[in-house]
Amino acid sequence: MITIPGRAAKDLCDADLGVTRRDILRVGGSGLLGLGLGSMLELQAAAKGAETSRGPGWGKAKSIIMVYLQGGPSHLDLWDPKDNVPDNVRSVFKPIATKVPGIQFTEILPKLAQVTDKLTLIRSMSYTPNGLFNHTAAIYQMMTGYTTDKVSPSGQLEPPSPKDFPNFGSQIIRLKPQNTPMLPFVMLPRPLQESGVVGKGGTAGFLGKAFDPYTLYPDGDDMDMTKLDKIRVDDLQLRPEVFSMRLKRRAKLRDALTAGMRSIDGAVADYKLNEYYDRALSLIVSGRARDAFNLPAEAPATRDLYGRNTFGQSCLLARRLVEAGAKVVEVIWPKVANSDNHSWDHHVDLTNRMKDRSGPMLDQGLSGLLIDLDQRGMLEDTLVVAVGEFGRSPQKGVSTSGNGNSADGRDHWPYCYTAVMAGAGVHRGRVHGQSDKTGSAPLSDPVHPGELLASIYHAFGIDPATTVYNHLNQPRELVKAEAITRFFG
Repeated sequence: MITIPGRAAKDLCDADLGVTRRDILRVGGSGLLGLGLGSMLELQAAAKGAETSRGPGWGKAKSIIMVYLQGGPSHLDLWDPKDNVPDNVRSVFKPIATKVPGIQFTEILPKLAQVTDKLTLIRSMSYTPNGLFNHTAAIYQMMTGYTTDKVSPSGQLEPPSPKDFPNFGSQIIRLKPQNTPMLPFVMLPRPLQESGVVGKGGTAGFLGKAFDPYTLYPDGDDMDMTKLDKIRVDDLQLRPEVFSMRLKRRAKLRDALTAGMRSIDGAVADYKLNEYYDRALSLIVSGRARDAFNLPAEAPATRDLYGRNTFGQSCLLARRLVEAGAKVVEVIWPKVANSDNHSWDHHVDLTNRMKDRSGPMLDQGLSGLLIDLDQRGMLEDTLVVAVGEFGRSPQKGVSTSGNGNSADGRDHWPYCYTAVMAGAGVHRGRVHGQSDKTGSAPLSDPVHPGELLASIYHAFGIDPATTVYNHLNQPRELVKAEAITRFFG
């Protein structure tokens, strides 16, 4: 009988947990196949080497900037315009040519039209709305890859819970731990929100608060375009009377006390207090995060490139955070999902709101981000994704979700919409999938939100089928979908 030393592994994500029972069974069974232990280990090593080449894009991303367009922007009025359609379907905005022949946007995206050579358009995002016709439920699906059983008739859910599935950013920073003294996961400039349901789908859920994002929500109303000039990061700032050397001496004192208190140390070992303390200490002493938040350090021309508004400056800050070593930055559209003014929830007054408010901000902020990342060489390993929870109905003035809509408004439409991907090996100047004549359904290559998440994991070199254990210690996949490797070159 062969005895294999080591602990039985619980989580297949954590290689350091030891040999699994499944591995032991494989060793036992290998003798029946004429394989010795050495041969099996050799095969395992070869398989591990093969993992580094799991198709195009595997492991190319070192970081991601998720530009989350909460509220559900109209694909027909932005980047999938249709011609030769009835008046109540056709956008009021004229189609314009882009830098890539054959790809058209509408006239409210002139700057993004000039950077289509840097991105892939996914014009076939689609899912069947099983309780997902309204914002919160659909946001939860997009951010976690899972749906929830508790959906009210309006589509809204209960507030965030420790039982929730984790936001994809929390999964990434857990499986790809941070190597630099930098905030690994940042969410700004406001939480995910529909009405009074705040933050659903934006936490680490059952992974625990250690993997929650650092949230940067500056004070001020959503219509305050100078919110990013009011950033306060007091928790990343050393007080004047505490110098870094003094702080480090305190850490040494803590280590000495801990060494003399083995019983206490053993009692709290599972909480990894030393690890978290050291991580926080390194973060504060290094000043890396504090410096990244210093937007005034940017040249005025660069700030102008992104647009002097909350969304544009949030995109600029995202670039600065990634440049400083952050792994995941989620820029949430700076307006509550179901609201007025520059929200994307255009049930009424779509023409004015998109033309004068939301459209120009998106155009300048997202185009500025892609231009700046590319010029700095950061688009090689920074994945950029821009997407909402759904699109808008092809027919204006109709109700698809129980909401009222004016003749100049479109309702929620999860059956077909558009997403944008760029960087980290994503094809440049491509369109993936095609919508039908009215933008109502995919004509080819439909992409489910889960498949988009799986593709994000793939870009980080993470198998979407990796097992994670929930609050009940039940095994679950990161997402029940496969990556679409055709996004990548």
